[in-house]
Amino acid sequence: MLYSYFHGLIAAAGLIMAIGAQNAFVLAQGLRREHHISVALICMSCDAALILAGTFGLSALLQAHPLAMEITRWGGVLFLLLYASQALWRALSPRGLEAMRAPARSRRAVLLTTLAVTLLNPHVYLDTMVLIGSLAAQHSLPLVFALGAASASILWFTLLAVGSARLAPVLQRPLTWRLIDLLVAGMMFTVAWSLAKPALQTL
Repeated sequence: MLYSYFHGLIAAAGLIMAIGAQNAFVLAQGLRREHHISVALICMSCDAALILAGTFGLSALLQAHPLAMEITRWGGVLFLLLYASQALWRALSPRGLEAMRAPARSRRAVLLTTLAVTLLNPHVYLDTMVLIGSLAAQHSLPLVFALGAASASILWFTLLAVGSARLAPVLQRPLTWRLIDLLVAGMMFTVAWSLAKPALQTL
């Protein structure tokens, strides 16, 4: 049982900790202390639900309907391009330097953005449902493996949200936020390209 649990935890940690759109967003929210705990909870919950769905067969259903993956792919590309453009504008415009002093966005706006960053990214489904789900199915205790994988998500997003929030007082300088927004924009553009590239190569 412990073997399956820790195997799931380690396998998921390697996938979840890779820098991507979701991690960049959670990091930025934590640094701003803008509903960062709620953001982390949504990411954890989505990961856990997708891992369990993949473990118990939804990954096979998703692979059998490539059109659904293509719709998700291009929806994710459009959202990431929009979010990257907003981050780039904040970095290049004077207002972008006031990120820490600007009025916080509503909880609803932040949570909807979190759901979009999470669920409009096909990499999330590939990592949680297809890869982790497939690995879990090979174990004699797939549920325990899935719980280990979900635990990795919980630990990572807790560290990302709470850890970055503690660093916020040190990272309030305008230049720091300009660099953070440039980094987020670059990451979002890179992820958008990585999503679009396979489809464009087949044209």
